[in-house]
Amino acid sequence: MMAAIKPPAVAGEIRQNESMSSHTSWRAGGPAEVFFKPAGIDDLAAFLRDLHPEVPVFWFGLGSNLLVRDGGIPGVVIATAGVFNTLEKTGDYRVRAGSSVPCTQLARQCIRWNLGPSEFFAGIPGAVGGALAMNAGAHGGETWERVRSVTTIDRGGEIRQRSPRDFKVAYRSVTGPVNEWFIEAEFEFDPQAKPSMDTLKAMLARRKDTQPLGLPSCGSVFRNPPGDHAARLIETSGLKGHRIGGAEVSVKHANFIINRDHASAADIERLITYVQDTVRTQTGVELQHEVRIVGEALK
Repeated sequence: MMAAIKPPAVAGEIRQNESMSSHTSWRAGGPAEVFFKPAGIDDLAAFLRDLHPEVPVFWFGLGSNLLVRDGGIPGVVIATAGVFNTLEKTGDYRVRAGSSVPCTQLARQCIRWNLGPSEFFAGIPGAVGGALAMNAGAHGGETWERVRSVTTIDRGGEIRQRSPRDFKVAYRSVTGPVNEWFIEAEFEFDPQAKPSMDTLKAMLARRKDTQPLGLPSCGSVFRNPPGDHAARLIETSGLKGHRIGGAEVSVKHANFIINRDHASAADIERLITYVQDTVRTQTGVELQHEVRIVGEALK
């Protein structure tokens, strides 16, 4: 596919056959055919304008909610980690945050600005862009409850300002204009909500105590079904500690699958399917994974 790409004189970095296992929190997955890290928005826009229209593009942030299959990702992976880092107060109760800003950093800064409710962002393991893409949430809060506008860039390098009306937002799901990606968002907080650094620290301590944070994982693998919790269903189905290859259902938190011992992406995906099948058989509940699975299986 590289022959179809005419790389412009970009300021950013272009690599070929870049292993995605070193970029994802699961530490598994095959190579990106082309891996591009732009130097900034103008660099990215120039790259997209000059890219052959038939070359597929995959937008990549921190890789915290992503499983890349062992055959890798064809076309171009655009890596934005550390690129769009704007974080500023734009009004009494408004904040502009770039898509590369880690959600924990957003939470801490909002608390310093005395803006709430914002503590829940600390429970989201990825960056703002990923949180926008899936309406990530934690501790009773959801990303799009706070969104007032977003900035996107499209396949042709055009930058747009959009409102929440342009998107269909649901639990862990966001549908919007095709082939547009989030650059930044403006959030609005509640003047009546007073955030607490102590609350944030308590949330982080609880996360440390209840989740296997020292091992490669993607966070919660499955969505919570209505009125229940995926972790409870997995645990009552006797799946804690179950392994396929190097992948294991965490004994600390059943909705986590960890890379225990050099797991392949295929090991992890097979374990995801096994958990779904077993929970369906045991409880009648069809678990839906919230982790995004992309790329090609190894041939």
